[in-house]
Amino acid sequence: MPTFLRFLLVAVAAVLVVGCGKKGATAGAPRGKPGIRRVVLQTDWFPQAEHGGFYQAMAQGYYTQAGLDVVILPGGPGAGIKLKVARGEADFGMNRSDDIFLAASNGLPLVMVAATMQHDPMALMVHESSPVKSFKDLNGRVVIGNVGMTYLPFLERQFGIRLEKRQNTYGIGEFLSNRDLIQQCMVTNEPFFAEQEGRKVRTLSLASAGYDCYHAIFCRKDMVVRSPEVIAAFVQASIRGWHDYLFGNPAPGDALILRSNPQMTPALLQYSRSEMIIRQLVQGDRANGEGIGQLSMARLGQEMDLLLNLRIMSAPIAVSSVATRQFLPPAPP
Repeated sequence: MPTFLRFLLVAVAAVLVVGCGKKGATAGAPRGKPGIRRVVLQTDWFPQAEHGGFYQAMAQGYYTQAGLDVVILPGGPGAGIKLKVARGEADFGMNRSDDIFLAASNGLPLVMVAATMQHDPMALMVHESSPVKSFKDLNGRVVIGNVGMTYLPFLERQFGIRLEKRQNTYGIGEFLSNRDLIQQCMVTNEPFFAEQEGRKVRTLSLASAGYDCYHAIFCRKDMVVRSPEVIAAFVQASIRGWHDYLFGNPAPGDALILRSNPQMTPALLQYSRSEMIIRQLVQGDRANGEGIGQLSMARLGQEMDLLLNLRIMSAPIAVSSVATRQFLPPAPP
């Protein structure tokens, strides 16, 4: 069995919860010491370097200093992140901005308050020997991925191609055994496992194709009115944690991730963090006004226009109803 699939199958069986306390989210409710507020963050996957800033903030005591008792719930297939936040089972969730747009357009009361990644780390992975050198070369080829994701119709329309879509099983065994297949991946993750299995691969970044979503932190809309101080404290401490994790010593955050996810390895943590730094996924490009946590309302508006043009969204909504910069520091000049 390929290393990546072994990693996933064991991880799915594990119960990986960081923190303690009663079930459910209680942002704004005192717990423990006076003034300490309990906050639940539902992540999008099992503990990994792509969550490093949050674990660093926890390990370094930044959340505690901000008056927060943060509980991190791991995600994974079927985590139901958006519904958990909408129902109040978690205070904050992690997801792609296009997914949050679609959820909001369908009536879920969600609002993005910060970005975890300025640029989309998703890509299509091909074998090094593959004749596929560009997105146009994908025409007629089998792509293993999440068939409901919006980037697939975007690629077909953008490059005038047709893809044979096959549902992702969250393993790369089939890809490894067939050099003609194309595999959806995160540039911070699956290429590492392919190389561990002795395969050399290349990636075609979705961001380079023009489909560049934020990965964002979101909460329920009523929190903006009911508990703005909690959101501000969480966002500011998280940004501090991300800066420390990327540009300082990541050891405290990594140690907490390793303890929380027994299937994680130091080698994968190092690879993922390195890719995030090299590709400027989290910090972005300061010259373009990007920075850790930053959201551009103009860029989000362009993203919504794209979803409308693809007819994935049926009607426009106000960008200000699904995202806010209220809790972010000023964008770099």
